[in-house]
Amino acid sequence: MKEIKKVVIPVGGFGTRLLPITKSQPKEMLPIVDKPAVQYVVEEALNSGIKNVLLVTGRGKRAIEDYFDYAVELERELEEKGKTDLLELVRGTSEIARIFYVRQKLARGLGDAMYYANGFINDEYFGVLLPDDIIDAPIPCLKQMIEIHQKYKSNVIAVMKVPFSEVKAYGIIEGKKIGDGIYDIVDLVEKPEVEQAPSNLAIVGRYILNSTIFEAIEKTEPGKNGEIQLTDAIKKLLYKERFIAYEFNGVRYDVGEKSGLIKANIAFALKREDLREEIKKYLEDLFRRD
Repeated sequence: MKEIKKVVIPVGGFGTRLLPITKSQPKEMLPIVDKPAVQYVVEEALNSGIKNVLLVTGRGKRAIEDYFDYAVELERELEEKGKTDLLELVRGTSEIARIFYVRQKLARGLGDAMYYANGFINDEYFGVLLPDDIIDAPIPCLKQMIEIHQKYKSNVIAVMKVPFSEVKAYGIIEGKKIGDGIYDIVDLVEKPEVEQAPSNLAIVGRYILNSTIFEAIEKTEPGKNGEIQLTDAIKKLLYKERFIAYEFNGVRYDVGEKSGLIKANIAFALKREDLREEIKKYLEDLFRRD
């Protein structure tokens, strides 16, 4: 089986759950401590051994391209002032990976955004990382999934258990357990009501998919709000390809919504040696006042 060499990161969404800030600021550029969310998923790809990254962008997302480009004037000023530590930090974001871009013309759902990667992916498996989902894990989530992919030689979808009261916010899988946290997927249901949910195993924004997904997307009709859902395209392949659901080891933060973004900032700040004690003390004082 060929090695996975490419990942696709869709970044064209409007970020409506984070309005009003996303009116002018891409949600993927909102900071988690001192790095934008999109950098965390790019680094996850790199730390999983993948250097070729395609960002599927949209209107109003130019800041993402600028962020991963060289900042000539800024770098020159830092160099002239002898601020070598900051210069290294700034240059590092420009040289983080081989990043390619394609623009999604209209925001017509995740499946449609994925289809724009068709020319980037050859006859191969590839990774998909959604920047709304930041996963803090001892081993990068994508790397864990690559190991599962290599073992079962199949598509892999990351899942996590959620309360049944929350299933209507997720794509939910129906699966047959074949190992510890590993399931053969039988069916997928997009945002079911509690009564219709086949399980509480919710799909998280990490996938390893065969290039055959593009043909399935072509045959997928738009659903609610005229959007083409990736889940619907995957359902079309279930009868002829194997899909494994994998409960990853790690903590997921939904930074595409306000409370998740705040939680991620607190959690990642507490992991930083230069911030931990100050933030911890502030939180303790805050709770005492309450």
